[in-house]
Amino acid sequence: MKNGIQLCIFSILILVACSKRQDFTALSEPTQILYDAQLGPFYHGVASGDPLADRVIIWTRVTPEKQLTKIDVTWEVATDANFQSIYTSDTTSTGPHKDYTVKIDVSGLKPDQVYYYRFKAFEKYSVIGRTKTLSVTEPQTVQFAVVSCSNWEFGHFNAYAAIAKQPVDAVIHLGDYIYEYQKGGYGDTTLNRKHIPEREIVSLQDYRTRYAQYHLDKGLQEARKMHPFICIWDDHEVANNVYKAGAQNHQSEEGDFEERKNAAIKAYYEWLPIRESKQHYRAFRFGNLVDLYMLDERLEGRTKPADSLKDPILLATTQTMLGKEQLSWLKQNLANSKAVWKIIGNQVIFAEINQAEVFPKAPKNLDSWDGYPLEQKELRDFIAQTPIPNTFFVTGDTHASWAIEIKDDKKKTIAMELGTTSISSSNWNEYESDSIVLLKEKQLMKQNPHIVYGNARDHGFLKVSVNNAQLSAEWIYVRTNKEINDETILGQQLLFDKMMK
Repeated sequence: MKNGIQLCIFSILILVACSKRQDFTALSEPTQILYDAQLGPFYHGVASGDPLADRVIIWTRVTPEKQLTKIDVTWEVATDANFQSIYTSDTTSTGPHKDYTVKIDVSGLKPDQVYYYRFKAFEKYSVIGRTKTLSVTEPQTVQFAVVSCSNWEFGHFNAYAAIAKQPVDAVIHLGDYIYEYQKGGYGDTTLNRKHIPEREIVSLQDYRTRYAQYHLDKGLQEARKMHPFICIWDDHEVANNVYKAGAQNHQSEEGDFEERKNAAIKAYYEWLPIRESKQHYRAFRFGNLVDLYMLDERLEGRTKPADSLKDPILLATTQTMLGKEQLSWLKQNLANSKAVWKIIGNQVIFAEINQAEVFPKAPKNLDSWDGYPLEQKELRDFIAQTPIPNTFFVTGDTHASWAIEIKDDKKKTIAMELGTTSISSSNWNEYESDSIVLLKEKQLMKQNPHIVYGNARDHGFLKVSVNNAQLSAEWIYVRTNKEINDETILGQQLLFDKMMK
């Protein structure tokens, strides 16, 4: 018995000693060369997202100086920026199993209300974030900033910094939040902005590190601090041209695709202020004015795309962009919507586009809805025949700005598609002169008269503002992303009157 007690005590001492050794092991991360010491331990700022009428996600990341298995974190939500009136607060914990991220779904909030929030750890406070809940009645106006495609190596995220100053209710992020490529694999090599890690990201730790790097951009930090984000992934959050069972940019020597996909999903949910669910597509209601539907056009139901227009799989009934369940969900929500405006958060272009004259080797973009023509027609016919008035697709992916009329078989406009340009990822004029790109824009619009606006030269964002009578679309561009400068110009504004059902 005595020997047993001695062995037990010895084991406890070993565990305590190991724990102490772990607690005193310095935490070394490859992104720490980018840290702003004044922000520690909250180097990556704060964020909020997925707002509803009574709740919102708040987020931060606590970076300890030593490797710790558990960190206690206090969070506070107030109705004023000085925190004189704290609405709710509590304590949570994080650790390496969450990559030291903190995500709280704050409930019991009031609708259409601005709140402020902050975190505390190691006796230090984070910066103060601002967020807003959704309305349950009909607000006078709703404003969104719509964004897509931010690539660290192509330049500073100045468009995010400009969005931080905009009076928007939410930021709709349509994907390509990060890029998976290796250092120098896809970017402006003249800039001193190199991907970390230097290799193409494949493992969980790789994806975590890449998110950590992107969230050290000051422009992105400012936008996340000021506005709630409503996010959906596109392909580069996993790998280029990803679909449910594979990706163009995943090779067999990079390991099992499912493991890579699951690692990418885990890191995405850790680093973004989003509710975790097996169903990534979801809806948001801004009173009776706007219903927003965020689609998952990559990992939910997308099948492997056809290789060419001659590939017999192109017209196979098994080919799907959304999958049966998601498509049924979207149809049902559109049909039952009582909102004035229906906005569909859409990753890739929905409208049919003939690009043979501009890109003769790729007359159709088979990564877009044109690569899934049967489902494309099914959704288009549903919108036309139900009918669903005041339907707008907001679209990312192309690194260009678009306004495109979506027409039925009788050439009647039944919906509009508004494409946002990239935050920083390459426009067409990264590779050709402005004059050549302007010529290609004109050629494409001539060949596709349903395209009423196009700009493939500028970076920035799309601002959508709605009231009971009208929708305004403004394409706002930054002057540069080669240096830190959030000055913007208005590229174009289009107004759309409400249609009666």
